[in-house]
Amino acid sequence: MKSASITALLFLLPLSVWAGTFLETFDGKDLDGWQQIWAIKGPAVWEIDDGELHAESREAYIHLLTTADTTWEDYTMELDVKPLKKHGIGGITIAVRVKGTWLVYCSISDPVIIRGDDPPVQERRIGCYAGGLHVPPRAILFTEQHPLLRLNRWAHLKLSVEGDMFAFWLNGEQIMAPTQLQIFRQIEVFADFPDFQTGGVGFGLWNYTAVFDNITVTGDSVPNSGDFDVTSQGKLATTWGNLKQY
Repeated sequence: MKSASITALLFLLPLSVWAGTFLETFDGKDLDGWQQIWAIKGPAVWEIDDGELHAESREAYIHLLTTADTTWEDYTMELDVKPLKKHGIGGITIAVRVKGTWLVYCSISDPVIIRGDDPPVQERRIGCYAGGLHVPPRAILFTEQHPLLRLNRWAHLKLSVEGDMFAFWLNGEQIMAPTQLQIFRQIEVFADFPDFQTGGVGFGLWNYTAVFDNITVTGDSVPNSGDFDVTSQGKLATTWGNLKQY
């Protein structure tokens, strides 16, 4: 999967070099420039093995790996992911415009849905939202029923942002057409929402074991080869002593 994806990317790089391309193929031994954030309970496990990032979460709370850069504006993020095992109600996520614990993200998951007085129902869905990682409210961009990602099969996720318009693709199929993010600040619970005009990128999972690879971001504000400023607190190694919880 890695060699095929890299070959395709090298073919396309001359077309996008003026835009700027950040590429992470996990060929190193650590995760310089990435930082883990999580919602409630402890970190997930992230380990580089043979040029791929293996991740495991056994909690029903999302864990994200994000860049430390929050100045990127309009860009497209893509990644390859192969779910290996599902441990409960869970999902796989790709995120853009990440600032702290605020983000815009799309997830393929199987949440429990409660509608009025009807009994709870577990549904397999794709949903795209804006909000905080910790708690609701969320601004809904898109949601529909959709099968989960297949175990032991590579999938390709792509999320683009231009201004306040967001679009999402799965395995080359556009799932969410360009959709405007609208935040109704006259509603009290949305009063503190940020504008989501800039921010880094991220990806993650909950209640899954999965492999991630070929994280690619292209855009005018994106530096080539991931050459962005990283502080000592923004470095994620295979030990967890310096991890920061938000």
